[in-house]
Amino acid sequence: MINKNLKGQVTIFIIIGVIIVGIALLFIFFRSDLPSSMGGSSKKTNSPSFLTICLEDKIKEAEKNIAIQGGTSEPELYKTFKFEQEGIYKDISYLCYNKNYYYPCINQEPMLMQHVEGQMKDYISQEVEECFTELGKSLENQWEVVDSRYRNFDLRLDPNKIEIDINAEISLTNHGETTKQNEFKISFPSKLYGLIDLAQEVVNQEARFCHFEYVGYMLLYPEWSIDKHRTSDSSIIYTLKHEDSSTKFRFAIRGCVIPPGF
Repeated sequence: MINKNLKGQVTIFIIIGVIIVGIALLFIFFRSDLPSSMGGSSKKTNSPSFLTICLEDKIKEAEKNIAIQGGTSEPELYKTFKFEQEGIYKDISYLCYNKNYYYPCINQEPMLMQHVEGQMKDYISQEVEECFTELGKSLENQWEVVDSRYRNFDLRLDPNKIEIDINAEISLTNHGETTKQNEFKISFPSKLYGLIDLAQEVVNQEARFCHFEYVGYMLLYPEWSIDKHRTSDSSIIYTLKHEDSSTKFRFAIRGCVIPPGF
């Protein structure tokens, strides 16, 4: 009698367990088709990832090409020079310049950080809009895109990253429920901010003292690598690098030049 009761209880527990598992599976199935509790969808949540992947190569290209030319994609006042180990001529911006002899150089980009931000923004502007358009197309696989509007974007350099804030919105509908996304913020790791900050320090001291003690600076701050190369026309090319970054920031100066023969 006891065994029969025990078997009956076990059977009941098994039936209850099967019912609980079934309810849980149904809940998961139906929940996957509903907007998230934050007012968006799983696709909405993945929008920053999509944009990050789409823009990553262009951001790296912009960072590399602009930094190696003194913060400008198409320099106007520059020194054309080739480092033998790199094997290619580059137009390197003069960030501090004086064509006369003896006199200190004059800072050509006193707002260097803002200048580089503007240069990078121009460099990637077309790709940002194209990537946002591609985002809308990718969402059409599982959603009906009711509205998609791209306006513009902001780019900001921070100490350890490049941040992009896209001013746009997408409205989606699914199973009769509409959701809207209007925040598209993405970021990329970068040491460019620190390189520009150091470049400004070099330029300020060259303009004031006709000299920057780069060896002493590297002893105090070993995370930075600074190379100083003097050319045949008495220009100086600085190459700055952080130990955790492959990006080089390179620029030229000309000042306090002594005439030939003196």
